[in-house]
Amino acid sequence: MQTKQTDFWQSDFGADYTERNTLTVKETNQLYIDEYGVDRETMNREFLEGLTLQRILEVGCNVGNQLRCLQYGGYNNLYGIEIQSYAVEKAKELSKGINIIQGSGFDIPFRDGYFDLAFTSGVLIHISPEDINRIIDETYRVSSQYIWGFEYFAEQHMEIPYRGNSDKMWKANFAQLFIDRYPDLKLVKEQKYKYVYNDNVDQMYLLEKR
Repeated sequence: MQTKQTDFWQSDFGADYTERNTLTVKETNQLYIDEYGVDRETMNREFLEGLTLQRILEVGCNVGNQLRCLQYGGYNNLYGIEIQSYAVEKAKELSKGINIIQGSGFDIPFRDGYFDLAFTSGVLIHISPEDINRIIDETYRVSSQYIWGFEYFAEQHMEIPYRGNSDKMWKANFAQLFIDRYPDLKLVKEQKYKYVYNDNVDQMYLLEKR
């Protein structure tokens, strides 16, 4: 499935994004401290500690920054899917023992329930409202138990400008979009993280199939 947004991220703009956002685990943690006052590893522990997770998939992993954070935290059998070929090449250079493939979150090439947990981090915000249900469906399909997300938050689905571009970024209550689509999902945990330097908030959520 090809959209205006997937074309955009497969362009030079996407490659430039990848260059700007290729980070070590230490750099990723520092970025989160600078933005939210808490590092990403702490967020991960607060949401995932105590869960039995044999296989984890990140939908839209770019160069694998979040997957390497999870690996550093002791998680194994990590997978990532990413639409941008340049990012996949870089991810494979930077990562060891992580399974990263090129593909689309609209058509994830794994069987139903293959993963204990599927997650996104700053990916759903780039999916048009007219296409969002397709990636919700695929994320739900490949997870046997948990769906985890960290995305921009707003009570209503609304477009926001992105680096001078329109029709490229949105914020919403993405946890509720999942629940509205699949009422068998229950919200296990939710945390809204306010930015250090403005009043915007991002939402981290953990959903479980009942």
